[in-house]
Amino acid sequence: MLLKLRSISIPFAAIAFVALAVPAVAQQGLPNAPSAALVADATSYPTLNLDPQAALSSSSVNDAFDGENQTAQQTKQTDKKPNPNVPVDKDGNPIPLERQQPQRILGFMPNFRSVSAGSKPHPPGWKYNFTVATRQSTDYSSFLFLGLTSITAEGLTEHPALGKGVGGFYAYTWRGFLDKTDGTYLSAWLLPSLLHEDTRYYPMGSGHPVPIRVFYVISRQAVAETYSGRQTPNIAGLGGKVLTQVISRSYYPAGASSFGALTEKFGYSVMRDVMFSSIREFYPDIAAHYIRKHREKVARMAAKDTQAAPAAKP
Repeated sequence: MLLKLRSISIPFAAIAFVALAVPAVAQQGLPNAPSAALVADATSYPTLNLDPQAALSSSSVNDAFDGENQTAQQTKQTDKKPNPNVPVDKDGNPIPLERQQPQRILGFMPNFRSVSAGSKPHPPGWKYNFTVATRQSTDYSSFLFLGLTSITAEGLTEHPALGKGVGGFYAYTWRGFLDKTDGTYLSAWLLPSLLHEDTRYYPMGSGHPVPIRVFYVISRQAVAETYSGRQTPNIAGLGGKVLTQVISRSYYPAGASSFGALTEKFGYSVMRDVMFSSIREFYPDIAAHYIRKHREKVARMAAKDTQAAPAAKP
């Protein structure tokens, strides 16, 4: 019953966490949307009429120079390149703030396996999946969370056979590292590549009721997509969690590798994924809200300073 209550409440706890934490990083925000970049054609430049009779007409020469200057100004304006940090949709248009998935949530939480709504994702495959899984496993934030979960597990005596104190913390930490690494490579690289399943998170995005989006987050534990975009049972994701627990029996003591203990660890793994998926689903909405408020505040202050500047002159 406790596990059930935790699984139901954890998406809402994640939403509350993001709502409280995101104002602190609102000033950093998501990247600004770029203006469209056009490449000027070299043939668009006009050529001067060098005919001797035409040269006598000052108006024709002036018109030619005016046309050249105008074209040069247009070329200068359209020579701007789009910001590569801003995700674009399949048509090349910038994705709105509330639909962007940043690489890091709140500036430190890795979000490498999420796809911005409407964007064209990188094609999955053996090499790409391995690169993402390695980046996820070796990211500095993973070790921070590992230390936090190890302290929590030791404090709550999740597995009495692992002991208490410094020795217990060490026993939880290195085993937790193996659990995390095994689970990441199995669920994000090996099984998805074998089964051609895309286990990245595709958010539903704004425009849908919150309860529907919460249900969608939970359902992603059981549903994934194939490489062709078809809905399929999440065999790779859930299978990776199950195999991780089976492998862990080789390095956990007997008292911590019973069926009940492994089931509890599997349940916690699922709840962690639900919590993080909840953050990934709702973070863009909350971040966009505070970013827009910050920009409006900056604009108001700039307008106020502009109005006060003439009054300050003698």
